[in-house]
Amino acid sequence: MTGGARTLLLMAVGVAAVSLSGPLMAAMVVPPLAISFWRTGFATIGLAPGVTLRRRHEVRTVRGPMLRLVTASGVALAVHFGTWVTSLTLTSVSSATALVCLQIAWVVAWQLVRGQRFGRGVVLGLVVAFTGVLVVSGVDLHLSTRALVGDVLALVGGVAAAAYMVIGARARQAVSTTTYTFVCYGTCALVLLVACVVSGQALGGYPAGQWALLVVVTATSQLMGHSAFNHLLATTPTVVVSLALLLEVPGASVLAALLLGQVPPLAAMVGLAVILVGTALVVLGGSPVIGRDRDGH
Repeated sequence: MTGGARTLLLMAVGVAAVSLSGPLMAAMVVPPLAISFWRTGFATIGLAPGVTLRRRHEVRTVRGPMLRLVTASGVALAVHFGTWVTSLTLTSVSSATALVCLQIAWVVAWQLVRGQRFGRGVVLGLVVAFTGVLVVSGVDLHLSTRALVGDVLALVGGVAAAAYMVIGARARQAVSTTTYTFVCYGTCALVLLVACVVSGQALGGYPAGQWALLVVVTATSQLMGHSAFNHLLATTPTVVVSLALLLEVPGASVLAALLLGQVPPLAAMVGLAVILVGTALVVLGGSPVIGRDRDGH
């Protein structure tokens, strides 16, 4: 298999894996914070053997400012999962996925606030993307206040994901991907565990089928999907990987329609398309927003 074919195959696997995330979690009866906890908790356990065998010494060196940086990234990831997975119980999978995928636009917006300059295409993309947000939110408000609350939570999840990206880009310059994700996911799981206890969301007592879904989400979306894209970042331009990630929106929408019977209204589909176009303009017109660590990931 040639390098180009291998790259396309990894992209296809990654997109398919992350596209499963929203529909599978929306189909669960497990409380949303508990889903988020088990997803990151299982992923941390899954990474543990590799860390023990290959990265034990490096993990011990993650201390001081670097530990605070990685911990902050884990907290941001916990907010992302906590809000986004909760939004899936309130609004449609397609709306929640499209709104949370605005994370790249939020990163660029943050860079603009800090004084970084971009071309007109980026600014135009931001305007188009957030216009799409207004369209989708307006449609969901017409449907129910509950759906609008879900949209707001998905937006917060996107902002938290942007913070996770910005902080993580700094941390990964000095820490390998394996060590970074192990500590970050572990921190995220711990924060979500506390959130579950405080909010009273049950951490167990689920039917066997629900545990199976939790394992599937972890194995596909968390480990397989994210691992594929992390690998691609070592050999593929960030812009290309970011554009591939946008395919999660139509992928999740199609799967939600097939598995859950969720077919968005025509006006909402127009808004989703506008968000996709705007975000694509931001990605194409901006500089790479994700740094690379010393492993090239």
